[in-house]
Amino acid sequence: MPDPEPVTLLLQKLQGGDSSALDSLIPIVYPELKRMAATYLRGERPNHTLQPTALVHEVYLRLVGGDQPDFQSRAQFYGIASRIMRQILVDYARRRTASKRGGGDVKITLGDSFTKYGSGCEVITAVDDALKTLERQDETKARLIEMRFFGGLTAEESAETLSLPVQTVRNQLRVAQAWLHRELDTGFRAGR
Repeated sequence: MPDPEPVTLLLQKLQGGDSSALDSLIPIVYPELKRMAATYLRGERPNHTLQPTALVHEVYLRLVGGDQPDFQSRAQFYGIASRIMRQILVDYARRRTASKRGGGDVKITLGDSFTKYGSGCEVITAVDDALKTLERQDETKARLIEMRFFGGLTAEESAETLSLPVQTVRNQLRVAQAWLHRELDTGFRAGR
């Protein structure tokens, strides 16, 4: 991760109306956003239409387009970026599923712990549906799953974003992961 001070300072300048701060900010955050995207899209076929660079560019367009959130810190910025990344990936998966039943040639993964559910659009939409349910029950746990698996944020970065102790984040994330696995197990056994 880049040094938090310059990013936070640049985000504050951007919020203050200094449009030149964006020119300085992008080269600093771009490598981390690309790492997040690459981590998430790891294992894709080489000619897949959704590459890390394209995903980062779409995240960037959504971050700078329209109303910008009030970024308080570098970690919050990456937390918001991970949420946008999730939205883009879910939209992509839903379009692929609609156009090609099952999206057979798409391989989108959520890491090794989710491979037992298969790969592709069906898994990503199942995770999104489960996260929507979890958000209604416990928004913090849903955000932690989102930041970890869609954004690649560490427990420390998530803790900073949500202003929680790191140990609390680790404990909540374990509970959230267990809940998510149970939801997915139930959904896939029932034929989703």
